[in-house]
Amino acid sequence: MQAGGFIARRLRMGDKMAVTAIAISFFVIILAVAISAGFRREIRGGVSAVTGDVLLTGPSADLTGAADPVRTPSCLKDLEGVRGVERIEPVVYSTGILRLGDDIQGVLFKGTQTDTVPMGVRIPASLAERFSLQAGDDLVAYFAGEKTKLRKWHILSVYESAMATEEGQLLYVPIGDLRRLHEWTEDESSLLEVTLAPRFRARRALAQATQELGWRALSGAGPDEEPLRAIAATERFPQLFDWLDLIDFNVLAILLLMTVVAGFNMISGLLILLFRHVSTIGTLKTLGMDDRAVAGVFLRVGARTAALGMGLGNAAALLFCLVQGTTHWIRLNPENYFVSFVPVSVNLPGILLADAAAFAGILLLLLIPTLFISRVDPARTVKAE
Repeated sequence: MQAGGFIARRLRMGDKMAVTAIAISFFVIILAVAISAGFRREIRGGVSAVTGDVLLTGPSADLTGAADPVRTPSCLKDLEGVRGVERIEPVVYSTGILRLGDDIQGVLFKGTQTDTVPMGVRIPASLAERFSLQAGDDLVAYFAGEKTKLRKWHILSVYESAMATEEGQLLYVPIGDLRRLHEWTEDESSLLEVTLAPRFRARRALAQATQELGWRALSGAGPDEEPLRAIAATERFPQLFDWLDLIDFNVLAILLLMTVVAGFNMISGLLILLFRHVSTIGTLKTLGMDDRAVAGVFLRVGARTAALGMGLGNAAALLFCLVQGTTHWIRLNPENYFVSFVPVSVNLPGILLADAAAFAGILLLLLIPTLFISRVDPARTVKAE
């Protein structure tokens, strides 16, 4: 083993194209992993910011809870004890119509506990750009019901929507203002939004948390309480989570394709090295090394070259992630991709796993050219020398 390592350290593949191809392949692999993780983080975080991860609503209410109010359950503390739950907050939704000069616009108001300025509203940037609104302006809104009600809101700020979807275009107001509008009590709301810790927002963990919340809400309901039902964000935004699953599938396809590309480039480079050192192979066999030991020498050379390309590709990909993550210089159309820029997230375990899988795949492919070693006849090669 020591002799094989000594010989391998003195052999060089000398094929810069192989190193370049491997570096490019690993650059693409790490970039795909980082972008996939970035989309998962941005979209799951956006869904959580807009509607929460789990909705607790009445059996007969719609998903916005605008029809009938629900009361804060007596088992709230028990619900907050579910693993992964960060907080549970009541919200009130109300549809309204804005009168903006000669134009009218239907919108959805959302009352939260975070917004505390009476009759103050935060509006999305898309609405502000469309109607030339800014902080300090006033909005007049009409709310239809048994009788139409009018409210005048004062714009406090303009926010960038967490998601470029209709559900993300919300006008945020104090929850008390909408409760008074609906003539509800302080313990009544449209629904309860449950926010989970980021690591519990994956599809399987989210389903488990939803099931546990639903069971506790049902079993903990008092005799005079209407039991709440739990609805996961995956049910409200199935297209978003299906799209994320498709991205993950594409990452696996890219990993396989880039590994094959890098592996075949390494095969060509190693074959060239073997052809150049046919006499060396014959000499090593004459000195008593078997085919496996000789193959190990050249596999070490190939592994060293692959490791060099992997290091260069990883460095370039991480540098790109750093630049893109801080500047967002590559933009996207949010109508198609739900976010306005290419998101990246350096998921170290995912990157290491992708590196290990691709590197192992390349080494397996390198076993193919080493079959040539068994066909080398020491007597003929040494005689030829």
